[in-house]
Amino acid sequence: SLSKSAMETLAIVAYQQPISRGHVDDIRGVQSGPMLRQLMDLKLVQMVGRSEELLGKPLLYGTTDLFLERFGLGSPDDLPRRHELGI
Repeated sequence: SLSKSAMETLAIVAYQQPISRGHVDDIRGVQSGPMLRQLMDLKLVQMVGRSEELLGKPLLYGTTDLFLERFGLGSPDDLPRRHELGI
């Protein structure tokens, strides 16, 4: 099972992908490097490229096929929408 902070980070990546670590940090309000590494070790998140728009061309992260499989999704488009979550 994943910790609350791991689930939070995973949800941010899933809904905002491709996303840089800096943007994940901004959304969470804390450094996310260790959490992203843990999710990568679990094969739920992967590096998907580099940003061409952001200064320094930071790495971009996205979810993996294992993430989709573990959460019963066919694609990232199958993630629940805000209104479906009651948010």
